[in-house]
Amino acid sequence: MPASPEARRAALEARFPEWPRRTLAAHFSAAAETFAERPLLVSPTGSFTYRQVVHEARRCAKALLALGVRRRDHVAVLIANEPEYVFVKLAIAMIGAVAVPLNTLLREDELDYMLRQSDSRWLIMVQTAGGNDHQLAVERIRAVPTRDGLDLQLRDVVCIPNADRPVPSHMTRWDVFLAKAADITDDALDAAIRASEYPDEVSDIIYTSGTTGKPKGVMLTHDMLLRCAYSSALSRAFEDGRRIFTALPMYHVFAYVEGLLAGSFVGGCVITQPSFAPRQALELISTHRAHDVLCVPSMLVALLNHPELSSFDLSSLYALMCAAAPAPVPVWERAVRELGVTEICTGYGGTEATAATVHTEIGDPIEIVATKVGRIKPGGASGLPEFGGANTQYKVVDPDTGEELPPGSVGELVVRGNFVTRGYYKKPLETAAVMDMDGWLRTGDIGRIDEHGYLEFLGRSKEMYKVSGENVSPKEVEDVLTRHPAVGQAYVVGVEDPVTTEIGAAFVELKAGASTSRRELIRWCAERLAKFKVPRYVWFVEPGQWPMTGTGKIQKFVLQQMARERLQNAETAAADE
Repeated sequence: MPASPEARRAALEARFPEWPRRTLAAHFSAAAETFAERPLLVSPTGSFTYRQVVHEARRCAKALLALGVRRRDHVAVLIANEPEYVFVKLAIAMIGAVAVPLNTLLREDELDYMLRQSDSRWLIMVQTAGGNDHQLAVERIRAVPTRDGLDLQLRDVVCIPNADRPVPSHMTRWDVFLAKAADITDDALDAAIRASEYPDEVSDIIYTSGTTGKPKGVMLTHDMLLRCAYSSALSRAFEDGRRIFTALPMYHVFAYVEGLLAGSFVGGCVITQPSFAPRQALELISTHRAHDVLCVPSMLVALLNHPELSSFDLSSLYALMCAAAPAPVPVWERAVRELGVTEICTGYGGTEATAATVHTEIGDPIEIVATKVGRIKPGGASGLPEFGGANTQYKVVDPDTGEELPPGSVGELVVRGNFVTRGYYKKPLETAAVMDMDGWLRTGDIGRIDEHGYLEFLGRSKEMYKVSGENVSPKEVEDVLTRHPAVGQAYVVGVEDPVTTEIGAAFVELKAGASTSRRELIRWCAERLAKFKVPRYVWFVEPGQWPMTGTGKIQKFVLQQMARERLQNAETAAADE
């Protein structure tokens, strides 16, 4: 076991007594000097030290320059958790370009929209990923110069072959791209790096997960990303050399910031895989002696339910961060018992706030970790004096009027701070709708802040529904359902009703081998909830049938569509009888 959390934080603060305002390129260059031969990146196909990652990134940066990429150009990246993803992301930062990380699960229409809306001039991609043939999709996208009033700016596409067919001649093959690095000298690359040393410039445009409506490109700077990552390392008391396993995609902020970037402040490494496979995950954790796991509840449940779990040596594990969606108490209890973790954590934030802004704290009991999302992370040298040394502030406002509510009230959570985005790319109206003149960002989340400063997340404001004029928080109903001994997961949405305006509909996944009935679950809720909160409809869902985003979040709007379709089908069947 490592030293005490206090000792670990003291060591980290001693390493950074003042905040070194750096770009991502400067940060990793400094880390490569300090931790040169330590592993930074481990995947099923190989391991790379800090020195090797920076070397490969420099080679990619030269190739980008040879391709014509210049400072502030937008470069889209469509790669899963492969080593090339990290090389390319760091290379883009080196030359002052802007990365546009894209979800490999995107369908063609979504990919088309993001490439156009982001003004990406270059795309670096794999042929296939996430079950999608991206090469064919991009070929069709490029055949249409303008769609829905958005022009396609793509000048070139670099394609990494991973399918049983050649890369088409109108794309640049990965090896040809790398060969272009020979045309750029070290001096030319270093000059480009020096010309791009502006920590407050946008480094990434990261699109929101799309749990509701059209995705929006969140603009994040080098300094925002690094401050947030350092704050996470300090909050979770990272020790020197922490090894973090995560299969979460690095094209989203959770794994990227809480994993790769946070670990780099202590010479740690990220152990990852291109797509989540429970058995391989357990092998990687065991073989590479991971200390820490970053995951979402669905991944955690899959690890815990793996039939070979007990055959793996997981004795190196002591830390777990499970976030992005709530996990019930029994899941946390199993994680502690079966994985042997002693430092459990959840968090809350979002792309607009760079990553997690709050964490639960080391030593918090399971009941706190399961019901709260944490309190504001410490800032150390990265924090602001006006925020009491932290990086962010929270308050609760009336969702309709925006007026601040008294302490302990339930309302919309709003946040501001030095790693909260300044806006959405080319969406001034959407930005103005969520951000005021004082920098407060409306999260769209309903919650409360208790007397100890802990935030409680009660659901998305758009997910709240009204039954006969009474507000219902889906999370409150979900918490009751998941306490039933047969229930593994449950999600609730509101559906239209001619009498009560709306009514609750629950989707429930049972634990393996468990059984119960719709009638029993409704009775269970009726004994624990006000009548108007009890769901009228209950449908059972099999594992793997949940509609999810790439970050493991349930897409509530898809569940609503499913509920409407089931109700319509039931009405049609009744009419036909």
